[in-house]
Amino acid sequence: MRLKSPSWWFAKDEKDDRLRWQAALLAPVGFLYGAVARTRFVLKKSYQARLPVICIGNYTLGGAGKTPTALTYARLLSQLGYQPVFLSRGYGGKLSGPHRVNPERDTASDVGDEPLLLAAHAPTVIARDRRAGAQFIERYLAAAGKKVPVGSRYVIIMDDGFQNPQLHKDISVIVLDGATGIGNGCVFPAGPLRAPLPFQLARTDQLIVNGAGRRAASLVQMLKARGRQVFQAQVRPVVADREDWAGRRVIAFAGIARPEKFFTLLERLGADVRIRLPYGDHQVYSEEDAAFLLALSAAKELPLVTTEKDFARMSRFGQVGKLRAVVKTLPVRLEIEGEEHLKAKLAERLAEINHRIGTGKPGGGP
Repeated sequence: MRLKSPSWWFAKDEKDDRLRWQAALLAPVGFLYGAVARTRFVLKKSYQARLPVICIGNYTLGGAGKTPTALTYARLLSQLGYQPVFLSRGYGGKLSGPHRVNPERDTASDVGDEPLLLAAHAPTVIARDRRAGAQFIERYLAAAGKKVPVGSRYVIIMDDGFQNPQLHKDISVIVLDGATGIGNGCVFPAGPLRAPLPFQLARTDQLIVNGAGRRAASLVQMLKARGRQVFQAQVRPVVADREDWAGRRVIAFAGIARPEKFFTLLERLGADVRIRLPYGDHQVYSEEDAAFLLALSAAKELPLVTTEKDFARMSRFGQVGKLRAVVKTLPVRLEIEGEEHLKAKLAERLAEINHRIGTGKPGGGP
């Protein structure tokens, strides 16, 4: 069972900055949690991969759009002539790795839902030990006769792992939800931050603000003052025709960090969402869940629609398999404003990184 973020982490009113009593009570624990996060980086020697590493992370617990961002960066890298290889922890899967994901054979219970989505676009490796994962990628590329490192056109894209010190990051990209920002600004469990904010800001190269909202404004100013690159982005549906959803009555369900974002997106397309069913993040649908959804759809005579991530977590057997066969999905992609500028910056930085790796110089940057 996945835990839901406490409501007091996030104020309902963007102008309400009051610290709730729960956060004040847990602040000492948050201080210790943050101290441990900083100490890990001091004591742990990061592995310098023989390929450039781009990390897509976030400052807080929960979803901000890291996987769509990782897919967008992979697309931009491909346009620049690079070949991305995804590296994921495989959250929610039972395999610890290193393991190369096979979307035809592996299931979400094996490797997690995000790796299955990533593997549809580029080679994907899961590893709870990120150092071991990077070394696994180096070995299988070398075994395939690829040039590693000098002259290589391969780039490792880490989906999450910003706070993990096992692997050196050449470019750290932070995805921030524009609507929620960093919540109350406190470190877990007093708030949603995974580590103290100044510690995380110092290690940020690029910030992607996903969606509208004023909660990101102060962070944007802080990072711009540090000379970091900031880009605005929006998750948009991938549909051939907006009329596909206009006036369509549906039952929508989603087991993601913020299910309401999915429901709102459907309504923006004109769908008439008659029933909304939010599940916990990374929900693994049981036979009972599937039977309930199928019975509800039949009783209301309404089709079911969900996210690609939810679809990836459905098995092909039993009641869940029947649900998988009839449910519709809404594919999305992240569109970044100033994409050409971002692509030019990536090309420039990757040329520097590849030169450094080729000459054996130590890694730099924030």
